[in-house]
Amino acid sequence: MTETTYRYEDERQPISWPRVAGTTFAIALHVLVFMMLMAPVTAPHSTVEEEVTPVSFIEPPPPPPPPPPPPKEPPKTITHVETVVKTVVPPPPEQPPVVFDTPSPVAVQAPPPAPPAPSVQADFAASVDISGMQLNPPKYPPQEQQDCVGGTVMLLVEIDASGNVLNVSVEKSSRNRNLDHSATEAAHHWRFNPGSRGGQKVGGTVRVPVQFTSPC
Repeated sequence: MTETTYRYEDERQPISWPRVAGTTFAIALHVLVFMMLMAPVTAPHSTVEEEVTPVSFIEPPPPPPPPPPPPKEPPKTITHVETVVKTVVPPPPEQPPVVFDTPSPVAVQAPPPAPPAPSVQADFAASVDISGMQLNPPKYPPQEQQDCVGGTVMLLVEIDASGNVLNVSVEKSSRNRNLDHSATEAAHHWRFNPGSRGGQKVGGTVRVPVQFTSPC
């Protein structure tokens, strides 16, 4: 090989433009190839079919027909009623009575009615007022009540026309002095109903039994 020795002293050669253009074209070609290799692979555009939902429009039912109008009332027929007015004829005046001078048997005045007979009231004897006996009952002697001694005393009570007691006596004894005395004392505080004779109140004698019931 022949060694070429460059010398700085050699004179510089001018720029070759065709060489520069070729080099630039080669670099641009390499860059284009590199960019094509680096570009992402895009899948072919796929057409997606959209789902189509059929929509049907349903018309609302027609409104119900309006109710029929009420029937018209038939025209009222006014019937003319004739009013018949009856004329009332007053009766003829009564003729005055004919007075005869001769008295008739009917014209004789009847005698006045007899006065009513006085009502006859029944006579009744005097009686004892039960309510007066209940208000003032005879007291049971304590000793006889304790000894279980009982009996019945028959009293004779004399009263006046107002029912007041005038006298009390023992008609039939109970065979116990204390029982007889208790019945006599109670009779002086009793009230009596007077009797009646001829419509007038009268006094009288009333027979009253007084019974002492032994609690034993």
